[in-house]
Amino acid sequence: MMAADEDKNFLEEMADVVPLKREPRAASPGRVPPQRDSSLDHRRQAAVQGKVVDRNQLSEDGIEPLDAWYVLEFKRAGVQNGVFRKLKQGRYESEARLDLHRMTAAVARGEIFSFIEESCLLGLRTVLIIHGKGQTKAEQERSSLLKGCTDVWLRELDTVQAFHSAQPRHGGTGAVYVLLRKSEEAKRQNRERISKGRVSYDPD
Repeated sequence: MMAADEDKNFLEEMADVVPLKREPRAASPGRVPPQRDSSLDHRRQAAVQGKVVDRNQLSEDGIEPLDAWYVLEFKRAGVQNGVFRKLKQGRYESEARLDLHRMTAAVARGEIFSFIEESCLLGLRTVLIIHGKGQTKAEQERSSLLKGCTDVWLRELDTVQAFHSAQPRHGGTGAVYVLLRKSEEAKRQNRERISKGRVSYDPD
């Protein structure tokens, strides 16, 4: 009976108690709901799209330095001897130039590739690349390496038809004239001039 009386008393005491409203359950401070990792999304997206392809196929290793006074010269088959002679003599005006001074070989590799590509897109025919000779011993070593790199890289670019070390007034053996392949637009314009009977001399 005592247990029944106790239960009755308890219920009577609790009769006026109003139940508390329950708030939505929140995570405890130590348990943060997992969030989406934005960096992971970027990595997944990059994986789907694939890595950006480096179109620069110029050699990176095994290039030997060249003496500051060494004369660079190169001519592809099909380039007329007269055209190459005029290039060598500096008789074609350089329409753009690239100065490699103070560049590392790695930086120069990208600069030469971009410079030649852009020059071709613009329809330029003759450009000048300055690799330098160097005044101090450290500069001479860097210039000699850049000269060796320039000699190798220009040969690897199909759009380069010929090149030759410059005349003293344009930098001598510290610079090189580069003859580029004629663009399709330039060829079209040349055909139009031929058809009209007004042909101005233009190196092929």
